[in-house]
Amino acid sequence: MKISFYLRYYTVMGEELYVTGNNKYLGDNMPENAVQMRWLDNDTWTVTLDLPDDFDDEIHYKYILKDLKSVYVVDGEEDRFINLSVKKKNSYFVFDTWNSAGAIWNVFFTKAFRDILLPPVVKVKASFPKKFTHIFRVKAPLLKPGEVLCLCGSTLHLNSWNTEAPIFMEPKNNWFTAKVFLDENEWPASYKYGIYNIDEKKFVRFEQGENRLIRKLEEPENSITILNDGFVNYQPALWKGAGVSIPVFSLRTKKSFGVGEFIDLKLLIDWANQTGIKLIQVLPVNDTISTYTWKDSYPYAAISAFALHPVYINLEKVAGKQFASVIKPLSRKQKQLNQLKKFDYEQVLKFKLTALKELFEAMKMDLINDPGYFEFFELNRHWLVPYAAFSYLRDKYKTPDAATWKSNKKYNEQAIQKFVAPSQKHYNEILFFYFVQYHLHLQLKEVADYAHKKGIILKGDIPIGVSRHSCDTWIDPSLYNMEEQAGAPPDNFANKGQNWGFPTYNWKKMAEDHFCWWRRRFDNMSNYFDAFRIDHILGFFRIWSIPLESVEGIMGRFVPAIPVDISEFFQRNISFNHDRYCKPFITQSILENTFKTRTEEVKKKYLEQVSGDRYALKEFVNTQSKVLKELKKNDDTELKQGLFDLISNVILFDAECSGEQKFHFRISLEQTSSFHWLDDHTKGALWNLYIDYFFHRQNDYWKKEGMEKLPYLKRNTNMLVCGEDLGMVPPCVPEVMGQLGILGLDIERMPKAAGKEFFHPADAQYLSVVMPSTHDMSTVREWWQENREQTQRFYNYMLGQYGEAPETCETWISKKIVLQHLYSPAMWSIFQLADLTSLDENLRVEDPADERINVPADPNYYWHYRMNINVEDLIKEKDFNEELKKYIADSGR
Repeated sequence: MKISFYLRYYTVMGEELYVTGNNKYLGDNMPENAVQMRWLDNDTWTVTLDLPDDFDDEIHYKYILKDLKSVYVVDGEEDRFINLSVKKKNSYFVFDTWNSAGAIWNVFFTKAFRDILLPPVVKVKASFPKKFTHIFRVKAPLLKPGEVLCLCGSTLHLNSWNTEAPIFMEPKNNWFTAKVFLDENEWPASYKYGIYNIDEKKFVRFEQGENRLIRKLEEPENSITILNDGFVNYQPALWKGAGVSIPVFSLRTKKSFGVGEFIDLKLLIDWANQTGIKLIQVLPVNDTISTYTWKDSYPYAAISAFALHPVYINLEKVAGKQFASVIKPLSRKQKQLNQLKKFDYEQVLKFKLTALKELFEAMKMDLINDPGYFEFFELNRHWLVPYAAFSYLRDKYKTPDAATWKSNKKYNEQAIQKFVAPSQKHYNEILFFYFVQYHLHLQLKEVADYAHKKGIILKGDIPIGVSRHSCDTWIDPSLYNMEEQAGAPPDNFANKGQNWGFPTYNWKKMAEDHFCWWRRRFDNMSNYFDAFRIDHILGFFRIWSIPLESVEGIMGRFVPAIPVDISEFFQRNISFNHDRYCKPFITQSILENTFKTRTEEVKKKYLEQVSGDRYALKEFVNTQSKVLKELKKNDDTELKQGLFDLISNVILFDAECSGEQKFHFRISLEQTSSFHWLDDHTKGALWNLYIDYFFHRQNDYWKKEGMEKLPYLKRNTNMLVCGEDLGMVPPCVPEVMGQLGILGLDIERMPKAAGKEFFHPADAQYLSVVMPSTHDMSTVREWWQENREQTQRFYNYMLGQYGEAPETCETWISKKIVLQHLYSPAMWSIFQLADLTSLDENLRVEDPADERINVPADPNYYWHYRMNINVEDLIKEKDFNEELKKYIADSGR
């Protein structure tokens, strides 16, 4: 049996095309084993495979392009298949059209649209001949209610262009399909796809463009030709939706326990359904319990990339009627915690865990006899077992730092299986963690199913990192660079950069098993979410990496990055002095500017004179981590920051290249006194080299890095993928995201274009999300009062208003900003809940600062914001809800 593949794709000299699929003849979906195709003519490539006559498996396959830079690009079609078992043939001729992963139409075949947001395609009873020679397949997203696809063509068996009686196509597996018999007299044959309204029994229109042609081949008698024609050529109105963003912990309902819970999302779904909102976006909901203190409130420091946080569990739901008496005594404490203005993380967690342990003791026999539990356990044992063991050991040794444990410091799967065995004395304590995770799963799954019934999708958040002392790093530390810390370079929100403390990823190691850990994360998320936000997607291209010896993000550098060779300094006539550029530049004048009247005190205790007017830090404080340790018991913030600033007053960092002199620039070079003390020629030449280092030389390198990870990961999920691409964005990032169909994020006050102060939502690309603010920023109302001059420019130029801007963001201003985003061409306009309630004077809090979710510049920020109104009461705000519903509907969302 022969299968001949023909791919219509225009290439340039030097490019190569391959086909791969789900069997050994097509390389088992391994790009390195893909079958190379040969160039046939101007826009067609082909290859023929010989398969055994008894081979009858369904073939699923993809095409791969190797471009001129040896970057492999996989096409975006996820549904190509050849069914060999229906009618046995000697030969199959398959004609395909390349599907760019970034094509807009692909978005509408993701889980979010296919299963929830778009109504199901009308089922039409198609009549096909028993004997057929050709299979036509085409995709058509965004058909209107009652519409189906049909086929017409130039020959007798293609109905001779008769639109009164076209060939109806059958919707199946994301394709519309028609089977036709064409005899040897029907050549040449041309055809088009059309749209037919079944309800009105009326032909609506043909697709645009030239007629499609069927290539005439010298085909054996017992053969079949499959034409996979990609997308119907028509331009329907693009779908747009509105969403709301809020952390789960910030929800407030009458039945919650001092914190928003998964079940509370059902009420928010009711409210969203009432207002026309189609998406609810939440922050990460993974377990972050490390210390049982408020410091664990940081939702991006997960101790497991898979486990859900117990704080979100609803005790009443766990208990049910049978065990309601167990939690009844907590009703008074529940009411007390629920009335607090902010989320009291420590108290809520303490009371919930205590109640859960009581419920577990009462319910454990039911658990071990529950078939649903056993199914959950088997599907999740790969993470659930080590997570339970890790949590038990964390509690036993009072620390998540496995290096300090007396046993099981290093993870050993066989040993852990024995450790969690039912025969162990501590098995009940292990089983408790299974019990909690099972009920969290049930509750979040219930919420997801409820949202889907209401036609609303849930959007989750995948953090870029995991906690340094986490179950994931314990299981396989080789997947991480444990000697490094991930963070972000300085920006308008954190002028010293950010240090998240997470280890960075060892991407080479992760690639060895084809990113199994990431694929499992996506699988796990898809149980509950239809879309997700990749936190800091820039980290897939390069991560801001900070050495363990440093505290501030400003001491980091991009990894990977092409360093500057020492020869480049000489080529630019820069006199190179290693100590001058790579060690802290400290002079009497700098010390006086930094420490003022305390200069002599600091010199005496922490510095030593090295030559003339130059000083160096003594060894016990020559790194930021040493300073932190030295001043741990000293609450002298001014001194600590001054020493930090001295340490960071460098121009270059040594690159780790054995035997070579290579360097990386320190970010924000122009703000260092070390740089300002150089002569004008050196400053100018260094600045040009700095610009080249950060903004030119790395782009192709970072693009290749991104293309080695993101395409593979995106192909392994059918969720709608959005990327948080804010900050210092290199040109390759939007390019790669566009190629892959990953939605970008645009914030009005964080323009990506150089030299612009604001971004107008009207300028957004379709495959994007626009938001007035995110959880890492002040709300619009708070931002309005932060910088009077900037607010005035925004008022005049972005809102088109004359005169002086109001001192506060009045409701009519909030309305204008919301409408700007609703009328944006972006697929999604998503709002923090506080930015929506700011439309109504009665729903506003008095001090907008009370609605702040996070302050990125503060590494020890307490995440404890809660809504100022119960969701039940928000649902009753008829005037506000009707107003919002009208805005959303009028904008076409």
